[in-house]
Amino acid sequence: MTTKKDLPSYDKYFPFVVEAMKARGGSATIEEMEEDVAALMKLPEDLLAVPHKNSSRSQFAYELAWVRTYLKKAGMAENSARGVWALTERGEKATPEELRLIPKKIRWEKKEKDQAPELDLAAAALDLDWRERILTVLGEMKADAFERLSQRVLRESGFTRVEVTGRSGDGGIDGIGVLRVNLVSFHVLFQCKRWKGSVGAAVVRDFRGAMVGRADKGLIITTSTFTAEARKEATRDGAPAIDLVDGETMCQLLKELKLGIQVRLVEEVDVEPAFFSSI
Repeated sequence: MTTKKDLPSYDKYFPFVVEAMKARGGSATIEEMEEDVAALMKLPEDLLAVPHKNSSRSQFAYELAWVRTYLKKAGMAENSARGVWALTERGEKATPEELRLIPKKIRWEKKEKDQAPELDLAAAALDLDWRERILTVLGEMKADAFERLSQRVLRESGFTRVEVTGRSGDGGIDGIGVLRVNLVSFHVLFQCKRWKGSVGAAVVRDFRGAMVGRADKGLIITTSTFTAEARKEATRDGAPAIDLVDGETMCQLLKELKLGIQVRLVEEVDVEPAFFSSI
C-alpha cells in the first residue's frame, strides 16, 4: 500500500516548484504548479492520491503548500489575492541547492535571533489549518447534504434555476443549473463527489458521456483533487469542455462567499509622535 513515506523528501520539491513557474513565464496558479511538479518529478498517480492524514487533501498538495510558504518567506516568490504565485528576481536567480536549503536556513535564522515563530509562517499554518478543517467537515457531510451545499455555492456564484436531481443510474449527474453571462445563458450539468484520493480521468469521461446532448457545459465538484490525466481529459480537443472544482477551490469559494466561514480582521493602531510634537 502506497503511503506518504513513499513520497520524495520535503526539500526535493523546491527546485521543481521554481522550475515549474519558470516554464510558465515566471508565474503559475496552484493547479498549474501541482500538475507541472508532478510531471517534472515523474510522480505516479498512486503517490499523488495519498491523502494528508484523514482529510481529502492529498499529501502532495499539502507539501507544496508549505513549499510556497517558505519560498515567500525567503523572498523568492509572492502571491496575489487570486491565488497566482510569481517568482521574484531573487527566486529567478536561486540555484537548486539554495532552494533546497531554504527551510533549514529560515529555521536557523529564527534560532539565531531567538525569536518567537515568525508571524507569516504562523499565519500560513493557520491558513493551512482552516482549509484542513473545512475539508474534514465536507468529508463528513452526507452525500445529499454536500449536493445541497454545492447547489447553494452555485446560486451564490450567479447560477439560477439550480436543481439537485441525484437520480441513481444517471451517469453521475447530480443536478442542473443555468448560468447567464450578459445576454447569453448556458445550461450546466454538475456532479458532486465527496472523495478521498484523486478523481481520475474515467470519472470525467463517464460524466461527459452522460451530459452530451443534454447541456452546454459540465461541472464536477469534489472535496479532493483531480489527477493530471483527469484535467487533460476535461479539456481534450474535440470533446465538450468540463470545468473542475477541487477541494482547494471549494474552500476558497466558501471563504469568498462567507458560507460557513467568518473572517475576522485584526485592527492595527500606529501612534504618530510627530503629530503631537507639532501642536
